[in-house]
Amino acid sequence: MKESAANSNLKHAVAKGFLWGGMSNAVCQLLSLFFGIYLARLLGPDDYGPIGMLAIFSAIAGSLQDSGFVMAIANRKEVTHDDYNAVFWFNIIISLVMYGGLYACAPLIAGFFNQPILVELSRYNFLGFVVAAFGIAPSAYLFRELKVKQKSIAFILSIAVSGVVGIVMAVNGYSYWGIATQSIVYVLVRTIVCWCFTPWRPTLKVNFAPLRYLFAFSYRLLITNVFQRFNWNIFSFILGKFYSRADVGNYTKSAEWFNMGGEVVNGMVNAVAQPVLAKVVDDNERQLRVFRKMLRFTAFVAFPLMFGMSLVSKELIVVIITSKWLESAKMLQILAVWGAFMPLQSMMTNLLVSRGRSRTFMWCTIVQGLLTLAMLLTMSGFGIKPMLAAYCIFNILWLSVWSYFVKKEISLTIKMFLRDTMPYMLLAAAVMLATSCMTASIANMYLLLVSRIAIAALLYVVVAWVAKSDELSEIIDFLFKRNK
Repeated sequence: MKESAANSNLKHAVAKGFLWGGMSNAVCQLLSLFFGIYLARLLGPDDYGPIGMLAIFSAIAGSLQDSGFVMAIANRKEVTHDDYNAVFWFNIIISLVMYGGLYACAPLIAGFFNQPILVELSRYNFLGFVVAAFGIAPSAYLFRELKVKQKSIAFILSIAVSGVVGIVMAVNGYSYWGIATQSIVYVLVRTIVCWCFTPWRPTLKVNFAPLRYLFAFSYRLLITNVFQRFNWNIFSFILGKFYSRADVGNYTKSAEWFNMGGEVVNGMVNAVAQPVLAKVVDDNERQLRVFRKMLRFTAFVAFPLMFGMSLVSKELIVVIITSKWLESAKMLQILAVWGAFMPLQSMMTNLLVSRGRSRTFMWCTIVQGLLTLAMLLTMSGFGIKPMLAAYCIFNILWLSVWSYFVKKEISLTIKMFLRDTMPYMLLAAAVMLATSCMTASIANMYLLLVSRIAIAALLYVVVAWVAKSDELSEIIDFLFKRNK
């Protein structure tokens, strides 16, 4: 009876977490879309280029700051005040040390890219690390307690406030300074709101002893996160070294649109997957069922969303932010295909973490990052699009490596994986192909964009309904019950 109640509660937590995460991420991406459109119409690729060049340094520093403690706290059976307090003060100290180091390295960064403006810009932009340090402990609390709704409110408010600040500064001619300020304000508002939802408060009496056992779990995650951020930002880094500032700006904008679409699903997965899988880690059969359920739901949403983004990338970019960003549309078309598979990778890595396989996670990510760097350096002379296509294909193929390690943990066979994901991948691909053929004769770009979105969405839902998709039925049931 107790096990049945536990199963029911966990099932409710998964559904609520997924759908709250999905809906809130959709709202966040819509807000980001609105502000991004306004800024992209005011600014150009040259304005986004300098911020894109700094992205890899910001990402790596952010990983070092977090140190993997959020995941470490989420995986502990019991968490005390000393745990949160130690994490809070450690992150304050490490952020100040990191900022001092990056401040001193600013001339070297500017010299590497041959962009003198990066000296002062980087010193200003990196202030966000100091602000973010104050929010890691409350964020860890909300993550552990599955407070998806509260975290969602924090994200929505931070996007809204920072977006307004960015637009005001852009209108007044501050260009990339406005973009940098927007990111700092975003972190500041998110940190403040997270504190409002967190009952825990720090004290001056600090015991750093908990860091020893937290770090024993998290040090591999720390290294892994550094390489993950490195992998995600390596492309803009290579472009900044070998191509123009405008090329970096175009890629930065395409990646921004790519992330807006991908985060709808990826944010939904990351919000609940790791803590939920950790709760059923002692029951392999049950964890396999939970994992496959989340895998099917992820595939159901990710493939049509991202394949659809690839289909309408040109119309979307030109209609919304004008033809000056046409090059970024071509990049987005390629990136979006990889974006459909990225949440599946997140599912697998979350499972490995929940099983305590941080060593496997770490080495697999390191090898992936080093191979990616070698491949991009080798192909840097072939042009941006071939380089980007190779980058996406390599990452899709690397899913086979992740699936090998997942199979060793919960006996998820390739046949199971394909049975759960392939139907939705093929359905989404077929729908996009059919939509492309049906709308090929439409000359007006505005009408073409609307037609492709409407036809693709309708076809996908109708076919899924006819095929009696469990995932579609559960979404409809959830929405109906909520409304009722």
